[in-house]
Amino acid sequence: MARVLQIQHATVVVDDLEKACAFYEHELGLEALPTFNLDFPAQFFKINEEQQLHVTEWEDQASFRGHLCLQVDDFDSIFFRMRELGAIDVSPWGKVRRLPDGAMQMFIRDPAGNLIEISCPGEVAVDEAIFSDDLVDAEGGLYKSNRDDPRGLHTEDATLYHGRQRPG
Repeated sequence: MARVLQIQHATVVVDDLEKACAFYEHELGLEALPTFNLDFPAQFFKINEEQQLHVTEWEDQASFRGHLCLQVDDFDSIFFRMRELGAIDVSPWGKVRRLPDGAMQMFIRDPAGNLIEISCPGEVAVDEAIFSDDLVDAEGGLYKSNRDDPRGLHTEDATLYHGRQRPG
């Protein structure tokens, strides 16, 4: 059986390619890459040396909870900028929070309504002023759905960033 090595790219579907490209390039700092000669509007972006984000324009609907997660190296600046843009969405997964493993978690919407999780590892310093914002759960912890359905592999020491030591 073949073994999955990594996620090479994720695709988000948008309703306005130019508007979405401006957001991903100017607000999230992604670098536009040459894109195949496709017969539909599309732009590839570099996330790192091996991973890409593909943005394509189609008539489609954005998912309410389905998302991709982008790790950032500066949570403060993106939190304040996304707050300024009104892009933070607490409806699907709750408020901005610090997870039990120390990682920060925030969900935003791109101009087409795609849900993007923004996170950073627990060792990244975060401005304490963020925790007094109304969009932030100052207590931290996990999102509570009240579904009482514990299927899946659950542990007390789970982490968003496997392969790293969990704080404390």
